[in-house]
Amino acid sequence: HSGERTGHSGARFTDVVSIGIGGSFLGPKLAVEALRPYWQGSINCHFVANIDGTDITETLACLNPDTTLFLVQSKSFRTQETLENSLLARQWFLDNGGNAASVSQHFMAVTANVEEAARFGIEPANTFPMWDWVGGRYSLWSAIGLPIALTLGMAAFRELLTGAHAMDSHFREAPERENLPVIMAMLSVWYNNFWGAESHAVLPYDEYLKYLPEHLQQLDMESNGKRVTQNGISVDYPTGPVLWGGVGANGQHAYHQLIHQGTRLIPADFIIPLRSHNPVASHHAALFANCLSQARAMMAGKTEAEAEQELLAGGLDGDAARQLAPHKAIPGNRPCNILLMERLTPHTLGALIALYEHRTFVQSVIWDIDCFDQWGVELGKQIGNEILPKLLGESEDGSAGDSATDNLIRLFRDRSGT
Repeated sequence: HSGERTGHSGARFTDVVSIGIGGSFLGPKLAVEALRPYWQGSINCHFVANIDGTDITETLACLNPDTTLFLVQSKSFRTQETLENSLLARQWFLDNGGNAASVSQHFMAVTANVEEAARFGIEPANTFPMWDWVGGRYSLWSAIGLPIALTLGMAAFRELLTGAHAMDSHFREAPERENLPVIMAMLSVWYNNFWGAESHAVLPYDEYLKYLPEHLQQLDMESNGKRVTQNGISVDYPTGPVLWGGVGANGQHAYHQLIHQGTRLIPADFIIPLRSHNPVASHHAALFANCLSQARAMMAGKTEAEAEQELLAGGLDGDAARQLAPHKAIPGNRPCNILLMERLTPHTLGALIALYEHRTFVQSVIWDIDCFDQWGVELGKQIGNEILPKLLGESEDGSAGDSATDNLIRLFRDRSGT
């Protein structure tokens, strides 16, 4: 921000591209976008995660290599998507005025594998180490949070950590009956295991929190999507539910219908600040009214008799009102939480994310599962590494071991000419 650190041409950096995936992407992106009112202004942050070439191509198209800094975010420095995108970014830099000697001025790494980063061409002095025991989905508080610090400045990043620490202390010290993560975890287990709720909706009524559901999906489902106990015994009860959601009033015109009148029980978390960063006209009052009305509709619903009386009062005749009333009846008694904060700040965001982290952990303790591994994810990576050489024609054995996959490999090779 001060201009002490510049690119190879002497120009100040204006853009940072964070290249990572999973926990090295979702948490930092959530925090950067959620705290946009606190951006310092001189640095714009971009995120690249997808191995789909469109992601990095569209990102690089609007950037100047002389003023762009790349952060390679990978704990192992072996994640395929991150490495492929980093190699492409390096080649783009070399093809657009950079040279091998100046790569070190434009590339930094956050990793537990400093040696592998050095082999890529990133100097140890430009590598921010992280502990190898930090799980990806819990890592935004570590050096993986560097994009947050670069965009917001260190004061705001420390305030994010302070908010998380406040929730850590609350979780550690508060009695169970007053302990927010414990209460939320117990409610989740209650509806998941005793009422058959198979999913849970997260509904932030704040545009800045639009990426919160994506981050919490990984946090919750990658942590608690398990089928054996910590001792390796198959469970005979449901574990992690499907977590999904979206921002604010938009969902009311899409999937809230299923929540209110569908046949599935879907608990929901409504999240809203009391004060907006953008208090235009009466927008925030209308947004708050929408949030409260949706929660009340879930709780109270509308009986068939109430619906019929409403239709009669509106001038419909008796037979028509009786026929339409069942369609307008809403059962209610659908569980939801309303989470309030004074305002979305680095401190309150830190506390909010930590709240869900501890909630996830408490659920795992009750279910006796390990919320810190992800072997299902590892299997997909393993199979992907076996299939890729077959797609590229680099493997003499073209079979993946099943006819469906083999046919798709042949189709891909026929179309791509490999």
